[in-house]
Amino acid sequence: MIPHEEQQTVKWFLLFFYIILLGYDFFYYYVVPAFITSSKIGFPSNYWYLNYIVLFLLIPVIVYLYKTNKQSKIKYVITISYLSVSFVVDIFTYYGNADSYFAGNVVEVFLILSVPLFLNTRYFKVVCLGVAGRYILTGIILKSFYVIMPIILIIILSVMSFFLLIRFQGYVKAISKSYDDQLEGIVKGVIATLELKDPYTRGHSERVANYALLLLQSIGKFSKQEQKSFYYACLLHDIGKVHIPDSILMKPGKLSKEEFEIIKSHPVVGADAVKDVEGIKNSICVIRSHHERWDGNGYPDKLKGEEIPFLARVIAIADAFDAMTSSRSYRAALPVEEAYTRIIEGRGSQFDPILVEQFKKVYPDWVKFHITYPWEQNLLKEVKG
Repeated sequence: MIPHEEQQTVKWFLLFFYIILLGYDFFYYYVVPAFITSSKIGFPSNYWYLNYIVLFLLIPVIVYLYKTNKQSKIKYVITISYLSVSFVVDIFTYYGNADSYFAGNVVEVFLILSVPLFLNTRYFKVVCLGVAGRYILTGIILKSFYVIMPIILIIILSVMSFFLLIRFQGYVKAISKSYDDQLEGIVKGVIATLELKDPYTRGHSERVANYALLLLQSIGKFSKQEQKSFYYACLLHDIGKVHIPDSILMKPGKLSKEEFEIIKSHPVVGADAVKDVEGIKNSICVIRSHHERWDGNGYPDKLKGEEIPFLARVIAIADAFDAMTSSRSYRAALPVEEAYTRIIEGRGSQFDPILVEQFKKVYPDWVKFHITYPWEQNLLKEVKG
């Protein structure tokens, strides 16, 4: 789910969860006895207040998770806490007096039916198995047959919820694929325009994006959505070069100090150009900081060490490797073995030393990609262009 949409969904989920939980218990244990059944008013035992104590103590935890952008964990915290505490309360309240066991809250129905809103199969399992498990364990411990009816209802509602979840996931996947295809088409169109301006970098952005993605994936800490955003940003890492005059961009000889200063402006120009593009803006650091160095001698901000955004440190290695292993107007391509040696030598000076160690592991995959890349097709396009 898109982070913004997840945030909004969690807000509404929390609001209705607390309203239904409080409203139902107030109605069932206070309104119904007073005006309908004339039975004893109030909760079955003082243990009942434990539900509310725990759930209200969770509010600071919820606030913390919001502030640290971990909204996706809130639904798990709420659901697991409620089911665990309500199970304990039921056991303490009715143990030894199972005949009077009539518990539960309509909020459990809300939990099951709200699952499709999060588009998360794992959360579906947690909720449905958790609610059913609570009643099964309660029935076994209290030796009560009352739990049969809630369990049947839970199974029916879970089946309904599962069908809705699958349907919603299908719609979202279709929309997401359409959006990704359009975004990738636009990005590649922009890159093609840049490469018409600078034919010596034809294919450079595509190769760098693939090298960088392989390195990022080998780390194993990023979601598919984060990888996608990173990949698109890598494709656009040199987009700022569109404002550089051809006489500088394609100059075969050494650049003057003034000309190099103009070249050095392209990360800032590129980042500003696409900073509001949805699907890329979360990885904008890739464009702005891909020429920063670990020792602080890079540009445009002279960031040093871990001041450099992690994703920018990843693409820095990929960018340097491809620059060395592809031909330029002023030199021929270096062998991949030579590029490998230079990357290793740049450990702790130009590149993040930990990422260089990871680069060693993924290097065989880079070589395989380098060998299978259609260099001839790009050369032919360059000649015809």
